[in-house]
Amino acid sequence: MQQLENEMTLYHGSYCVVEKPDLKKCAKYKDFGQGFYLTTSKEQAKSFAKISATKAKFKGIISNNEKFAYISCFNVKDQKELNSFCFENADTSWLHCIVAHRKSGSFIEIIEKMQEFDVISGKIANDNTNATILAYMGNVFGAMGTEQSDKMCISLLLPERLKDQYCFRTEKAISKLQFIKSEKVVLE
Repeated sequence: MQQLENEMTLYHGSYCVVEKPDLKKCAKYKDFGQGFYLTTSKEQAKSFAKISATKAKFKGIISNNEKFAYISCFNVKDQKELNSFCFENADTSWLHCIVAHRKSGSFIEIIEKMQEFDVISGKIANDNTNATILAYMGNVFGAMGTEQSDKMCISLLLPERLKDQYCFRTEKAISKLQFIKSEKVVLE
């Protein structure tokens, strides 16, 4: 997992161009909580752009005839001014953090610990892994938080295949993102 660095290029996929991220518009119950999510993987951003456009069409936010989604590209500036936390691996701590942010009332101490960070980064638990995370939260592998259920869930997630994500959680963090450009993604 790559630590956040100055001049790092990050990508965000959406149904629209995002030049100025607005934390108030960001969904709350995501992997690392409410925030603006980016990745170093342009392919992952492209995939998210398509998913975002599909959801926006379903909700009537954009026309069903829309032919494009967008990847917005950003550079990170003055990263050292940010309080960042990086999960180096998809391990038990990472899993518990994701579940804490997705399922209200679980692993409360983690939510409290993570409040101090402007940016949290780690592997992504994306739509391909969602069923496994839901099974874990439903105690399908055993009681959530036990060694047995943690190991089972992580092994099924195939962590070596997971891409990265960077969650910019505060206005201070957002202010360190410099918009570079956007690119169209053709919807098929």
